[in-house]
Amino acid sequence: MHFLATLGLIFAATTALAAPAGELEARQSLSSSRNDVKSRKCAPVTVIFARGTTELGNVGSIAGPPFFTAIDKAVGSIAVQGVDYPADVVGFLAGGSSDGAKNMAQYAQTAITNCPDTKLVMSGYSQGAQVARKAVNQLGAAQSSIGAIVLFGDPNNGDSWGALQAKTKTFCNVGDLICAGTSVILPAHLTYGSDATAAANFVKQMVGA
Repeated sequence: MHFLATLGLIFAATTALAAPAGELEARQSLSSSRNDVKSRKCAPVTVIFARGTTELGNVGSIAGPPFFTAIDKAVGSIAVQGVDYPADVVGFLAGGSSDGAKNMAQYAQTAITNCPDTKLVMSGYSQGAQVARKAVNQLGAAQSSIGAIVLFGDPNNGDSWGALQAKTKTFCNVGDLICAGTSVILPAHLTYGSDATAAANFVKQMVGA
């Protein structure tokens, strides 16, 4: 238990200390929660996003909001739904929250039901990438509605997506030990907002917008 508590402190403290004051202010100006699927908003592209461990809201601040802004610029109006789940250290060490994966799959199914013409983008950062992997595996035939899968700082980097591999893009920074399968958080794990434009361009290519 002491190990879990210490690791949790590392997640929270490293995130805060690694960012300059200006960057922290910019993050605070971005919404840490998005609930467009719950609000029944339809758009050509619907992003279902799982945040990383200890991040606030349901989309966090490190990778999610910059990614959404970049996609919006690349493809036009989008819908975004963050995944409600604990995002705690226990879930990370278990390979990703099972409750989070269940919720993410349900949001995807709801988006398809309410907006049958939408293209899904399944995405996550850190533990959120683990959650996304589990959620996609629960979609069954609904996987045909996935336009793209985008992962940031994936602890399971390198694992095959099978038939969905061609629709998948993973961003793992040099020096990010989470992508190497460890539990060590270094600054390289905290800068995926810089990949937002490249990630959005991949989504645009995949969905044909």
